[in-house]
Amino acid sequence: MSEATKRSSLGLVLALVFASAAFLSFIALGTWQVKRLAWKLDLIERVNQRVNAAPVVPPAKAQWASVGINDEYTHVCVSGEYRHDHETYVQAVTVRGPGDWVLTPLQSADGTVVLINRGFVTAEQKSPTSRDKAQVAGVVKVCGLLRLTEPSGGFLRRNDPTQARWFSRDVVAIAATQYLPMQNVAPYFIDADAAANPGGVPLGGLTVVRFHNSHLVYAITWYGLALLTLVAGVVVVRYGRR
Repeated sequence: MSEATKRSSLGLVLALVFASAAFLSFIALGTWQVKRLAWKLDLIERVNQRVNAAPVVPPAKAQWASVGINDEYTHVCVSGEYRHDHETYVQAVTVRGPGDWVLTPLQSADGTVVLINRGFVTAEQKSPTSRDKAQVAGVVKVCGLLRLTEPSGGFLRRNDPTQARWFSRDVVAIAATQYLPMQNVAPYFIDADAAANPGGVPLGGLTVVRFHNSHLVYAITWYGLALLTLVAGVVVVRYGRR
């Protein structure tokens, strides 16, 4: 066997090894995306069931340590008195345009506090004096969706408590800034439903329940690359035999 033939055979072997490794990798990635797709569809189904279920009592203080993703978007109702003097405003962009979420602590009879996202206000409606009818006193019942805390801030924008600039609903940081009793503050907040507030604002019921789901596209892409690699391998083998 000539030296040129040996080099050609070695190159063919290396090409086939590379193609085989790439093929198996693409198959593995495609299969992983299929599994992720099944997980995401199951998650969406479970969340839809929670959102549309009859409201329940939110997790009590003894359960706070275990609150997690399986509790998010649960339809809940809670009663208490608003502490309007501790309102916090979090920047928001909604179907109604830019503005703020109004987060107000709701204190229950047992002393526990839950942050309520009462809803959306425009810049003109942000001041409490412009919506004094909504500053209701006494015990109220609030229903909505349980949401997990959003620590740190938004995309490329960090919360700045010292300047009262909030881009996410960070329960711990907001509670600390408002000097709320941390041991009594729930580790979640509640997005109020569309029940009208006196005066019409804040506007609740704007929670967007949507999950990015491109796993099928990714799976098709990886499997497609695996097929192309297989075809390329066949072509290389045929060329090598010639």
